[in-house]
Amino acid sequence: ASGVYQLASLLVELDASDEASWILRADALYQMGWVEEAHKLLLVALSKNPQRSPILARLALLQLKKGFLYDGNQLLKKVVKTGDTSCLLPIMDIFKDEDRKLMQTHCHFKALSLLTDKLED
Repeated sequence: ASGVYQLASLLVELDASDEASWILRADALYQMGWVEEAHKLLLVALSKNPQRSPILARLALLQLKKGFLYDGNQLLKKVVKTGDTSCLLPIMDIFKDEDRKLMQTHCHFKALSLLTDKLED
């Protein structure tokens, strides 16, 4: 992960507008356990492109990991509203096992509550 971080940092230096390099850097930081630093990088990347699903999904996980369920839900809603949920499955490969389970459980229970609410209406 540290090698990936160094490579991604060099790529960002060469082209600061390369969104993939920013995401790669954040993923490497996350893998190394530097969650706050990853969060900050993702916020910078999001400020450049506020509707980018891969960034929103990663931020949602970090918010859920911190226990900020409301913020995580809002970010997941934005991912769904963009219409590009294809980023979710590949991102699950990046997440650590406990975080993958957290995201899957959270999304599962949120989906069940939405379906239950719609059935009651």
